[in-house]
Amino acid sequence: MRCNWANVGQLEQDYHDHEWGKVVHQDKLLFEMLVLESMQAGLSWSTILKKRTGFRQAFDGFDYQKIALYKEDKYKELLADARIIRHPLKIKSVIHNAKIFLQIQEKYGSFDQYFWDFNDRKIIVNQWASIEQVPSQSILSQKIAKKMKKDGFKFIGPTSIYSFMQAIGMVNDHLTCCEYK
Repeated sequence: MRCNWANVGQLEQDYHDHEWGKVVHQDKLLFEMLVLESMQAGLSWSTILKKRTGFRQAFDGFDYQKIALYKEDKYKELLADARIIRHPLKIKSVIHNAKIFLQIQEKYGSFDQYFWDFNDRKIIVNQWASIEQVPSQSILSQKIAKKMKKDGFKFIGPTSIYSFMQAIGMVNDHLTCCEYK
């Protein structure tokens, strides 16, 4: 048995079973998940999963060093790319956030160090019985979003950061009935 949100389709099941809630410390994958979570704002996770391959191709495998160097011509190319979410501000934020990501790495040694230190590198294991109990944000996600905005990140907020925390395994919100708990 798995969390009921993952029973929508095969993409959701695979994501749930193999990625969601698994601890991530690799900066490249952390950047990818940060991009996908920021792109999700106002959309369903299913939409993002369906476009994930397109995002990966369009954004050079989520190579933040390359993305940080994107110029106006690449931005325009992305706006025309039907494989991704073509929201102008979201695309600009990916490019901007890649630059900030590099600054964070320079200052803290890695984005992993920066982000996981918000919770002393601990995993929060919640005990939710139903999907209705799972919050969309927390006091910690509010604190992190506020600090990240102060550090220059764009198109993130407490809800997208909470989803990011779930995605990278900082928060384990698998339901108590889920075999992946």
